[in-house]
Amino acid sequence: MLTIALTKGRILQETLPLLAKAGVEPLEDIHSSRKLIFPTTLDDVSLVVIRGTDVPTYVRYGAAQVGVVGKDILLEHGADGVYEPLDLGIARCRLMTAAPTGRIRSRGKLRVATKFVNVARDFYAEKGQQVELIKLYGAMELAPLMNLADEIVDIVDTGNTLRANGMEPLEIIADISSRIIVNKAAMRSHHAQVRHLIERLQSALDDRGQGQ
Repeated sequence: MLTIALTKGRILQETLPLLAKAGVEPLEDIHSSRKLIFPTTLDDVSLVVIRGTDVPTYVRYGAAQVGVVGKDILLEHGADGVYEPLDLGIARCRLMTAAPTGRIRSRGKLRVATKFVNVARDFYAEKGQQVELIKLYGAMELAPLMNLADEIVDIVDTGNTLRANGMEPLEIIADISSRIIVNKAAMRSHHAQVRHLIERLQSALDDRGQGQ
């Protein structure tokens, strides 16, 4: 059995059509079901739907052989024990710094709110900027408004939320999209299945690109 771990939310919505083109479809509606594990149109493939931050862990330890996860998660938590053979090019966004519009950056230590503490630490260290990192799990835009932080590091899609809260994006840390990851041992033990899946997904991406 080949188990594919999928990330909840927007990534799931954009992944399912690609899987369908690759011949993998759940036997029931994932969005309306309370189940977490789903059989598919292929007897030897199942899907599991979990939080994005958990996908690399399930794949790393072999509970799932394949996963779909955002590059931001891989950058923050590392990609030890997995291969990253395919960029699906979906759920595109940017990991950026942002601050209140028009603010002049202090020359001293910055307070930076983010859930991407490892990425932020490396980014500011490379710039030679001293920072105090404050870990939050959501509503990053609130931190500067409440004087909790000078800047934030967060995922930016359209930038509308930033603008609505009087903030502006500053520097791009990384362009983000969703990737296929594969357990390193499974690349050998399930080689034929994994290779076939990746080839079908690549074909689906090629067809989509030609249709644009």
